[in-house]
Amino acid sequence: MPGWNFAAVWHGIAQAVPDRDALVCGDRRVSWGEWDDRAARLASYLWDHGLRPGDKVALACTNRPEYLETYFAALKLGCAPVNVNYRYVVEEVRYVLDNSDAKAIVHDPDFAATVRAAIAELPADRRPLRLETGAPYEDAIAAASPNGEWQAREPDGDDLVFLYTGGTTGMPKGVMWRNDDLYHANWEMARPGTTPPDPIAAAAAGKRTGTCLPACPLMHGTGMNIALSTLAGAATVVLIERIGLDPELLWSEIERNDVAVLTIVGDPFARPLLAALDKEPNRWDLSCLRVITSSGATWSPEAKSGLLRHLPTVRLIDALGASEGLMTRSESTSSSAIAPASFAVSERVKVLDEHTGAEVGQGSGEVGLLGVTGHIPLGYYKDDAKTDATFRVVDGVRYSIPGDYATVESDGTIRLLGRGSACINTGGEKVYPEEVEGVLREHPDVFDCVIVGVPDERFGEMVVALVQPAPGTPLDDAAIAEWSRDRIAGYKRPKRWFVVESLDRNAAGKANYPKLRALAADLVGT
Repeated sequence: MPGWNFAAVWHGIAQAVPDRDALVCGDRRVSWGEWDDRAARLASYLWDHGLRPGDKVALACTNRPEYLETYFAALKLGCAPVNVNYRYVVEEVRYVLDNSDAKAIVHDPDFAATVRAAIAELPADRRPLRLETGAPYEDAIAAASPNGEWQAREPDGDDLVFLYTGGTTGMPKGVMWRNDDLYHANWEMARPGTTPPDPIAAAAAGKRTGTCLPACPLMHGTGMNIALSTLAGAATVVLIERIGLDPELLWSEIERNDVAVLTIVGDPFARPLLAALDKEPNRWDLSCLRVITSSGATWSPEAKSGLLRHLPTVRLIDALGASEGLMTRSESTSSSAIAPASFAVSERVKVLDEHTGAEVGQGSGEVGLLGVTGHIPLGYYKDDAKTDATFRVVDGVRYSIPGDYATVESDGTIRLLGRGSACINTGGEKVYPEEVEGVLREHPDVFDCVIVGVPDERFGEMVVALVQPAPGTPLDDAAIAEWSRDRIAGYKRPKRWFVVESLDRNAAGKANYPKLRALAADLVGT
């Protein structure tokens, strides 16, 4: 096999341990052999409907087996899976389908109306095949063969995986990963400087990694990457298809399925989970749990200490990375001092001067941009300008530099300072002010507005609107909120609204985001 390919690895594992559980979701248990067979049948169905290597297959599903079956089927064909945020409204789904050139989309029934409306807005010759989970999906699999013409082609390490993430303009960008690079990057997060072993031989020898439960959506990189890593280790992924976090259900599923690894998104998940343990400390037997990993949002020392109070033998791991590159991680245990996550400069991860590209010196006090080299994405799909800005060659070495500012302490550890843009991170979701501002300014009662993030105990940041009303017009924030409901996803809509006389833009029309953020925080009372 020329380079690692997830489909080839998974097929080999399925042949080695067909009866082992691959996926668990509620009362459904899908063995490795069944998962491989269903994915092959879906691949045949997609092939029969015209999909070919290099085409794109979009997914708009919750955390259910069909998500990973479709992912597997796409990779078997040499097609690129495309994640679609199921919180998106019609225009956002249309944009991703159009931008990705999707030839098919698999979606849950709850999202059917949005998907249908999005497809209807595309030109007739660019409308993707639509397959709904449930009866249509099951009928398609049942009627298809597990063998097909697509099997004449071997999965390749150069086959692509797309990961759509927000861009600086607020519009999603398709990050293009080669299978081989993503496989290596996931492995190196936990084992830097080592080479992945043969996972099929390991599975045949009875080895496996720990059962994992991604509490975060598979549509985001944090959830998908832990699922990819777990399945590459011939283990079991436990899924909860219900949208939103139900702490009691999550702890119950961990207990019921002997979950060893839980993956969350910082405090937005950790605090409610901790509250459930504080309320009923003796309800669940969680002795099976060995690791909790987190990425995508701040995980406070207070939340970590609380969890370790209940789970003293568990390791807590902060993962540092982005859709544009997986970097490194930091570990906390009950026997160590609990502090904000600390990451070290390495051969792969460096802090580079924004202008010269020179490495920022330890203890210099200089601020630079975090960069990672090695196995990184090819770039952004159909966006050469942003690719050139993010993926840069410095002294002959290609880096991914997503835009995180940082400095290097005297002991060689990295102190993160945040994104240089005004990006808001609320519960692990990226909200880009310009996108929301553009929508709100379409309302006739809004003269101008700025969207900022202010600290929030649970979600990390809260989206707040500072609005300058049209002259002589009283602001009815409830009416504007209702008006925006069908125009933008719920997590992007402001949670608080404040009227200001002026936004004090400069002569170039730029807003002073730090000043306005401070004003909003004062108004909110944080």
